[in-house]
Amino acid sequence: MPCLYLILQSLLMHKLLLITLITLTLQSCNAQHSTTQPLDHSTTNKASNKLINESSPYLQQHAYNPVDWHPWGDEALEKAQKEDKLIVISIGYAACHWCHVMEHESFEDSTVAELMNDKFVSIKVDREERPDIDQIYMNAVYLFAGRGGWPLNALALPDGRPVFAGTYYPKEQWMEILKFYSGKYETDKQALIDQAEKATSTIGRMEMVLFNPEAPEYQTSDLDNLFTTWKKRIDFKLGGKQGAPKFPMPNNYLYLLRYHHLTGNEDALRAVTSTLDNMANGGIYDHLGGGFARYSVDAIWLVPHFEKMLYDNAQLVSLYSEAYQLTKNPIYKKVVYETLEFIEREMTDKTGGFYSSLDADSEGEEGKFYVFTKQEIDNLLGEEDANIFNTYYNVTEKGNWEHHKNILHLQKTNIEVAKKLDLTEEQLLTVINSGKEKLFAHRAKRIRPGLDNKILTSWNALMIKGYTDAYRVFGEQKFLDKAIRNAKFLEENCMQVDYRLNRNYMNGKSSINAFMDDYALTTYAFISLYQATFDEQWLEKAKGLADYTLQHFYDETTGMFYYTSSLDKPLIARKMEVSDNVIPGANSIMARNLYYLGMFYYDKNYLDKSAQMLHNVKDDALQQPLFYSNWAILMLHQVQEPYEIAIVGDDFTTKRKELDQHYLPNTLLLGGKTEGNLQLLKSKLRPGNTMIYVCQNKSCKLPVQEVEQAIQQMGKRK
Repeated sequence: MPCLYLILQSLLMHKLLLITLITLTLQSCNAQHSTTQPLDHSTTNKASNKLINESSPYLQQHAYNPVDWHPWGDEALEKAQKEDKLIVISIGYAACHWCHVMEHESFEDSTVAELMNDKFVSIKVDREERPDIDQIYMNAVYLFAGRGGWPLNALALPDGRPVFAGTYYPKEQWMEILKFYSGKYETDKQALIDQAEKATSTIGRMEMVLFNPEAPEYQTSDLDNLFTTWKKRIDFKLGGKQGAPKFPMPNNYLYLLRYHHLTGNEDALRAVTSTLDNMANGGIYDHLGGGFARYSVDAIWLVPHFEKMLYDNAQLVSLYSEAYQLTKNPIYKKVVYETLEFIEREMTDKTGGFYSSLDADSEGEEGKFYVFTKQEIDNLLGEEDANIFNTYYNVTEKGNWEHHKNILHLQKTNIEVAKKLDLTEEQLLTVINSGKEKLFAHRAKRIRPGLDNKILTSWNALMIKGYTDAYRVFGEQKFLDKAIRNAKFLEENCMQVDYRLNRNYMNGKSSINAFMDDYALTTYAFISLYQATFDEQWLEKAKGLADYTLQHFYDETTGMFYYTSSLDKPLIARKMEVSDNVIPGANSIMARNLYYLGMFYYDKNYLDKSAQMLHNVKDDALQQPLFYSNWAILMLHQVQEPYEIAIVGDDFTTKRKELDQHYLPNTLLLGGKTEGNLQLLKSKLRPGNTMIYVCQNKSCKLPVQEVEQAIQQMGKRK
């Protein structure tokens, strides 16, 4: 029988709680595997509940459950208060394997539904559409259960204050929990009210940042100390952090690349390359169709949790592009191109928006779409080619996955495999590429994993950045075209004339007021688009979005940004997103945005706010660098101010492309055919010539016409 958990205030000191919360939120669906029966979402002879008109595919999946689900909103909350019932708040997302399992076991069961409908008002939430709600009740999960993940199932008073929270529960245990708390509410309501008050008070203080009044100061030694702390957690052999599970965490490695660039630290570069190499070779990467799964359940990147998320793949495109720019490793280029082919083929809407995710499951089995038996491959390729293919991808009769199936992965280089098989590398790759085409065509005939085709503003902004970075590194015009098309899609469908954003779009409907990550990431994407095109409209839009956030999200007391807008109806707590996770935190992104906009527009107000935000979290960043890596990039700028490189004249595009052949992360690019409207470009046009100006700390060196001369002015080697 579940007990009432005591809320121990001494455990809720900011730093301890913060790191624990970050760790638990990296666990999705409990990271387990199952071979459940196919989920039956047939609508035959079934009545729908109130989710039937929702835009979220995840909510639609539950529209014919016998549970009388409501979407989050006034109607459900008012019903709970009118009928004086506890609330079930069940949170998940479409690609979540264990969300499907709990639906099949409990929410499709008439006995469970009868209990929930009789004693509770039940609310279903898509965490990707409403991360503000998810954030609050994930905090509650930690308080009551000590660990987290999805599905997230909370019980709350009629006003939304939680009395219990946990993750996945088998049917019988879930029913015991429901009976216990509904009974307790009838017999000892005050005990639950007292518990909810304590929980809500504690949740309100989680990850809140205090204003640091001391004068900010940053040294290279701070960055060295940060890496010394970080280094203890790095798996230099296999990549990622030590142990399992392993998440890509792209922003960690974007920081380490920049730290290596500034200091020359080879261990930092080795941490990046070992991670990218092992991920590209591992089962987390789809060797047939491109793109990455969300994480690896083991320490060797072999067995993925098979769901594919837009946000992971968008950020990994940026990371592999940047790593190629530095190392020129052809494997990194291959990964970028194949991943973008996957995005275009499977994750792009005809409108130009990008879908959210692909499910881990098909036909009720996790990974079934992606894996092969040796016999299947032998039959498809023939004995001789199958022998080569199976050797290359380590396919065996026993298999490395359930039911003797194989997750394709690499353990040796092309040269090593070719030598083992007595082939040239060219002969080897001819067989491998032909085999991949045949297996991909065969796989395409299988029942596909479910697609969550809602379009989220923040995740689309990450994809804009991914395409833009790939364009700058590889020079493919089609990549830039995709980025601009999506930026225009967001502008036309999710942005209002006053720069207010909506978070979601699906089937012509865009209805949810955006959150801080939507604004921060879209601003960041538009700043990146400006640097790739020198089209000032994108910088102006970025400034408009930033000013809107200062009006509706900024907290003068702390100098930080709330996650929800001042226009939103209040929840039981108004939270901030501070630390960096699988996606960088909204505050760290916005702090970088303000810094870059401050540099472009010579705006001291932006720069001061950015500096204060960083200073507020400096101690945490130095102590827990894995979860403050985006903040650490801003710290790099404080140690060495970026170069501002202005390219002005008719041939600005050619010069910019030539400049992008070099790895120059500590630079801001601006310019165009004319001087435009930016102060730094004034009086820099010389008719008949294209000039390059290298500026830093409000001082510009003599203009030059050749990129190599500009590189030398920055003291960088080619």
